[in-house]
Amino acid sequence: MVKKRKILRWTIASLAAVAMVWGFSAAKRNDFGMGRNMEIMINLMRALQTDYVEPIDPDEVMRNGAKGICSALDPYTTYLPEEEMSDFTTMTTGKYGGIGSMIRQDSNYVRIAEPYKGSPADRAGLQIGDRIVAIDGKSTAGKTTADVSELLRGEPNTTVRVTVERLLDGERVEKKIRRERISIPSVSYVGYVEPGTGYIRHSDFTDGCYDEMRAAVLRLQSEGQLERLILDYRGNGGGVMQSAVKVLSLFLPKGTQVLSLKGRAEGESRTFHTEYEPLLPDTPLAVLINSNSASAAEIVAGALQDLDRAVIIGQRSFGKGLVQGTVHLGYNSFLKLTTAKYYIPSGRCIQATRYSSDGRAETLPDSLIAEFRTAGGRKVYDGGGITPDKQTEPEYVSAFAVTLYLLGVIDDFGDDYFRRHATESLDPRTFSITDADYADFVRMVEGRDIPYKSDSRRALERLRTALTKERYDGEGIEQAIEQIDNRLRDDKLSNLTTYRKEIVDAINDNIILRYAYSEGVIAKSLADDREVSEAVKVLREGVGAVLGAK
Repeated sequence: MVKKRKILRWTIASLAAVAMVWGFSAAKRNDFGMGRNMEIMINLMRALQTDYVEPIDPDEVMRNGAKGICSALDPYTTYLPEEEMSDFTTMTTGKYGGIGSMIRQDSNYVRIAEPYKGSPADRAGLQIGDRIVAIDGKSTAGKTTADVSELLRGEPNTTVRVTVERLLDGERVEKKIRRERISIPSVSYVGYVEPGTGYIRHSDFTDGCYDEMRAAVLRLQSEGQLERLILDYRGNGGGVMQSAVKVLSLFLPKGTQVLSLKGRAEGESRTFHTEYEPLLPDTPLAVLINSNSASAAEIVAGALQDLDRAVIIGQRSFGKGLVQGTVHLGYNSFLKLTTAKYYIPSGRCIQATRYSSDGRAETLPDSLIAEFRTAGGRKVYDGGGITPDKQTEPEYVSAFAVTLYLLGVIDDFGDDYFRRHATESLDPRTFSITDADYADFVRMVEGRDIPYKSDSRRALERLRTALTKERYDGEGIEQAIEQIDNRLRDDKLSNLTTYRKEIVDAINDNIILRYAYSEGVIAKSLADDREVSEAVKVLREGVGAVLGAK
């Protein structure tokens, strides 16, 4: 209790200091309301501490209060207390101290899901499916992935003892693993999809991603004649804005203006130019995007589109044209807040959603969407993400296949397959399970409860309920409902037939990951990737046919 009182006194003192600062600001800006409400907040905290019926945790009160304040603004403005800063650092730098492995929940324990290639976990021989039964001699029974992750992470050069029950033989072994500074790669794959056409999958924009992208281009140049290049930003949710500007330096003349910011605070309105001599100033480019391409990924795709430097292929991007910065609040806590909007070279802002003063999200109406022109005179528009030059239809994964994955059914089959084939090798580009393997999978699923209902069946159930409630219960209506019900073949076994292809794809990926890491999974996917094929076609025929259109 003494500790909580001390923390609360410091909290109140900090709020008082902030109130004093805002008081001076209020005098300058005639903003009486801010100073008044800061005083009310301090009094609120004091009253809770002294008069509330139960002792309060001031840290929890602060977190909840800050969360409430920020939630009324936009989804990107958030309070980051000290305990969440490690996750924020990992997100922005792509680095953390640990053993370098993803983990997954499995019943009462946690299993290894994917050791990163070359990581301490990988070098120690940990394999996908190994069950973590103890850490530093203490049982992990009943612990969640968050619990285990916290125990595995730590300062680089410290040692952690990990006891695993090996997937292949069930033997329990203890591994002493030295933690390292783990760097999650921003470039998840680089290679040639055909002679002359390179391919780079860029997954996120962390601090060091420019160096990775530059190394990827140099690698392609060393391995073949790089005549054309595909940049894959599908699913790239963005990251550090300045990293996007650096990446653009690889493809545009030094000094090219690629971005401008407009904010309310002093110093937030500025422009950004490419800083380095380009490695590929003239190489034809195709950029792949989808609805999950956001923020910094949209800066790269949008700038290359506005400057007629690349053909954009895929689906309309997410539409996040807002920039966040961080403000230190004291005691190693921060506020991440939206400070500006960004504008790409044509002058457009691609922000698709605006947020009102009460935090409500509103899609921009067509009447507020304006037309702009690229450097070559082509029409482009603001207010709705990046619209591709060549649009393709998205491919969806069925809810049934996703359900099998989330329930761990795919992982369990992969574990069993690996036990039986561990000594064999495979070519990730051509591998696929056989019909007999899939029959084994079907038999495994038959014995499990799969809580799945199709959208059609759920809709039919809602219709039946509504008809009953509104007393439309005649025999003819009920017969019609029954006929539809009988024709809906969405039971477990029929779904295993209907969605066989995507289920097989998921199983193949799970198995390939165990032999050839994530690079092997991506290499396999490129063979029948429709958007990659479209990009190859566009680059072969010449980007001028697309970029020349006005």
